[in-house]
Amino acid sequence: MQQPAIRVMLVEDDVNFQNALIAAMQLAPDMVLTNIASTRAQGLHILSTTSIDVLLVDLGLPDGSGIDIISKAHEKFPSCNIMVSTVFGDELHVMQSLEAGASGYLLKDSEPSRMIFEIRSLYQGGSPISPLIARQILTRFRQDNTPPKQASANPKQHAALSAREQEVLEYITKGFTSDEIASLISVSRHTVLTFIRRIYIKLEVNSKAAAIYKARNQGLLSD
Repeated sequence: MQQPAIRVMLVEDDVNFQNALIAAMQLAPDMVLTNIASTRAQGLHILSTTSIDVLLVDLGLPDGSGIDIISKAHEKFPSCNIMVSTVFGDELHVMQSLEAGASGYLLKDSEPSRMIFEIRSLYQGGSPISPLIARQILTRFRQDNTPPKQASANPKQHAALSAREQEVLEYITKGFTSDEIASLISVSRHTVLTFIRRIYIKLEVNSKAAAIYKARNQGLLSD
């Protein structure tokens, strides 16, 4: 049985980028670009009237920040996969996007065909992040990571994850998708997503990248 096409919404004011993605997506049989918005207001309006699987959003829009759209999409569609595509590579924009609910963060230096690959990866449970951004996040981990002795001296500050939740978190950290984790621990993809939601709740985060970040800060992940 053929799987339904991945429904993608694009919020982007760069017409050239829009056209390039449209052309690339027309060659992808497994996805469809359902909506395009070029402003924050248009994006928020579309989200109030339609349902999507993947949101690809720029941050620098003519009438405001794309982070507002990320927050709205994450609130209305918790299962929606959100990826930032932007020229902003500074720590503030990165962390605000991840905290708002984005699961991927790409700088605008990728070919359209690569973007299609990353959209598939995002939909399958991955967290595509540009190498420059990944290094920046890892640097932040090292700077803020609590020393092991101090972490063990304050166990009550740690989120109480179950053994299975801890296992899923470890796999997420290693870059496995939801489908791959389901196969590795012999459960359904739906069950894996349930574990991930519980992890988010316990860690008080909204994305995989933010979960990894906070788990490392709390000493829940080994180096």
